[in-house]
Amino acid sequence: MSTRSIVLLRGIPEDSFLDVLKRRKVKEVFVLEGRPKLESVRALCKKLLKKGIVPTLITDNMAGFLFYKNLVKEIWVAYQSLEKNGAFCDIGALILGVLGRHHKVPVYIFSSGEKTNFLGSPKDIFQFDGRPVAAKGIKGYVPLVEWLPKRYISEIYR
Repeated sequence: MSTRSIVLLRGIPEDSFLDVLKRRKVKEVFVLEGRPKLESVRALCKKLLKKGIVPTLITDNMAGFLFYKNLVKEIWVAYQSLEKNGAFCDIGALILGVLGRHHKVPVYIFSSGEKTNFLGSPKDIFQFDGRPVAAKGIKGYVPLVEWLPKRYISEIYR
């Protein structure tokens, strides 16, 4: 990973969206892992490599550190559905929108290539790679989609 500013990508895009990145001559991206199901690890990184775009995988909660280090120039987030006042996006979109607005970094949204439920199963966060990571008897709350108000969205790619 170079120390220059690059793109931060969250969500699984349709294949045609990766061509948008290629046309824009994007060579490197930070990819949020996509917890709880790690869909970016399992699918997106492979797609990026096939297009000649180098992904650097980060944990979802590492985004703030990248902004602190001035490493993010653009944010791209997948949306599940679009409405006139905003969009239902993959979880993590709101914090990226807030960070983008605070740091004056544009937030672009694109149609997700994989639709998801609004809530996941608690077992998704109680296990990691099939191994238990949480104590028995606790509860889990697993939203997979959240609202991103229009004021945080710079542009919509359809």
